[in-house]
Amino acid sequence: MNLEKIWLSSPHMGGTEQKFIEQAFEENWIAPLGPNVIGFEEDLQNYLGEKSYVAALSSGTAALHLGLIHLGVTTGDEVICQTFTFSASANPIVYLGAKPIFVDSEAETWNICPDALEQAIISRIENGKKPKAIIAVHLYGMPFKVEAIVAISQKYGIPILEDSAEALGSTYKGQKCGTFGTLAALSFNGNKIITTSGGGALVTKEQKDKEKTIFLATQARDNAPHYQHSHIGYNYRLSNICAGIGRGQMEILESHIAKRQEINQFYQTIFKAIDSVFVFKEPNSDSISNHWLSAILLPNYATREALRLAFEKENIETRPLWKPMHLQPVFKECLYFGNSIAEDLFEKGLCLPSGSNLTTSDKDRITEVVRRFF
Repeated sequence: MNLEKIWLSSPHMGGTEQKFIEQAFEENWIAPLGPNVIGFEEDLQNYLGEKSYVAALSSGTAALHLGLIHLGVTTGDEVICQTFTFSASANPIVYLGAKPIFVDSEAETWNICPDALEQAIISRIENGKKPKAIIAVHLYGMPFKVEAIVAISQKYGIPILEDSAEALGSTYKGQKCGTFGTLAALSFNGNKIITTSGGGALVTKEQKDKEKTIFLATQARDNAPHYQHSHIGYNYRLSNICAGIGRGQMEILESHIAKRQEINQFYQTIFKAIDSVFVFKEPNSDSISNHWLSAILLPNYATREALRLAFEKENIETRPLWKPMHLQPVFKECLYFGNSIAEDLFEKGLCLPSGSNLTTSDKDRITEVVRRFF
């Protein structure tokens, strides 16, 4: 018998997305502008709260790229980046001819380590290269240590570009992730908490910065009757069709978050009696994660791989945790500050199916693999 695939995190429609798409076709808004784009931005702004201005873009990577441009990053600059993340956090640094400086994680949130961050800043300043920005990530939806990282940012006058691609709906002390940095990037890729198929957004604190983002994202065309350009621009605006999907998805965002949080509780329950397995969860009540992906730590690499293959045999998708950027061949020449926490997480960690559309039957199949394995 061919078992149906259980995906790590697949798109989950709510039912109203088609209404917004059909409206776009009826009104012939088949373009990277239109009422769905404006409506989606307003929905996000209302969700994130006061002083959040959102520019809808083609991807989270585009948001990070434009965010770095806003912060004045250019050729030869250095940008500190969390090493334990997806490559999209670091790639835009290189797009601009700048250099990534990678920093280790801490063990509680798996995010950027305050001690290693400060060590990196001091070292680079002593070498005459004060970093231009800090890219801090809320990995797997878990908020980073906001107060500690913001304090370091303010102490040295280095702005934070907050990578909240995986953390829409997560909070720290009641405040939404995506509102802590000078700027923040969101992602609506197909595997995210909500999706626009492909898409992202840059969150700014000023309307003028939102307008600048849209200007840059639409080829930086000057206000002239002819095509005139005084700046380099990009084709980064979100389409009105994709934004229509986003508007429908915003209506069910809270229910999707609740379902992913329930899935994390499900994993905490099935692994409760297995002392050798740690289920990743909030370290304290300050943080509430959307649990975009639920992850576990196993005793060693061999056990992690054996369990991954056991799931694979049953057509259940799992994935090792992110391979740290400083271990990636493309970044092998970059500086790194910290110890080996990120490397240890990569060796021992496994992401488990976490989609908000996971069924009772799916959970039963997952439970049976765990039962047999342990």
